[in-house]
Amino acid sequence: MSSEDAPLDPQAFPELYGAATGVGSMPGTDAREAAKTAVGALEHLPFLPELPARGPGADMIGRGAGLLVELFAQTEPSGWRFADRPGRDTRRAHSWLGEDLDALEEFTQGHRGALKVQAVGPWTLAASIELRNGEKALRDRGACRGIADSLTEGLRRHLEDVRRRVPGAQVVLQLDEPSLPAVLAGGVKTASGFQRLRSVDRQVAEELLRGVISRLDVPVVVHCCAPQVPIPLLRRAGAAGVSLDFSFLTEREDEDLGEAIEAGTRILAGVVPSTEPAAVATPPGARPRAAAQSAGVSDPAGSVQGVRTLWRRLGLAPELLGRQVLVTPSCGLAGASPAYARTALSHSVRAARSLVDNPE
Repeated sequence: MSSEDAPLDPQAFPELYGAATGVGSMPGTDAREAAKTAVGALEHLPFLPELPARGPGADMIGRGAGLLVELFAQTEPSGWRFADRPGRDTRRAHSWLGEDLDALEEFTQGHRGALKVQAVGPWTLAASIELRNGEKALRDRGACRGIADSLTEGLRRHLEDVRRRVPGAQVVLQLDEPSLPAVLAGGVKTASGFQRLRSVDRQVAEELLRGVISRLDVPVVVHCCAPQVPIPLLRRAGAAGVSLDFSFLTEREDEDLGEAIEAGTRILAGVVPSTEPAAVATPPGARPRAAAQSAGVSDPAGSVQGVRTLWRRLGLAPELLGRQVLVTPSCGLAGASPAYARTALSHSVRAARSLVDNPE
């Protein structure tokens, strides 16, 4: 069998060149407008928007809880807590996800190629939802395993639904794990807020993530917009890509990043501000302008200059830059205005293209 005839690995990341995408959340409550923007602005890797402004059930944790199979959660004054049966919050999460999928299906008619969907990861769910006794599920390792198993089954069903709606899509799943560094460092607070839960062993964290990723027949990107992203752990767990806020990287991560890139891991570099920078002083006689312009939001090549600098420091081949790195906003766009969200995505596209046109 020739290499051209060999079957594709369903967990391999799509071959994209000079691509950009969004992290997940968008501003407002209009699913159709969000889908129109996410699909229209991003040719190579559009995504399924999330609209947390609609309230509980549309937020990251609520949507994740809604994906769970045979586990149910509801909102309490302290946050999300597991319940005995599905209630209003579960029904609302299902309804909003269906609305979002309907809008995505409408604007992806005839789409062929990569498409990204997002879901909260098992460790962030466990760090965010309380058990019925009021303690975080993270405290109970059996509960953590149960969450991971339930989430995996829910994700399988969700991915099947996405493929049915967009049959030409090569689906990429992004697992959002913003709490993972705190989980590993013992930084997650107890329900009372006065203490912190003990850290989770890295091998345990890796094995549970691997159990989720290995049972999904799609490439998985893990997104973490916190400092100290555990890149080697995510690679060993089977992540095809790592999405991070580029401003949090230090030279301490150089070796981990270099090894990941050389192994083929895609880096989704969050370099475009996710909210409008504050207005800046305007020189006498000049027109007012936003700090976004002075900070580089009007300069796509400038936004990715730090990526080029990292590439040179690691001694990597410039021609690989546009293939291994995708450009994104630094985090979700829920806190931005609709106009700025469109600007940030369009800017990400131009910045990604500049990595191909001017890799050095």
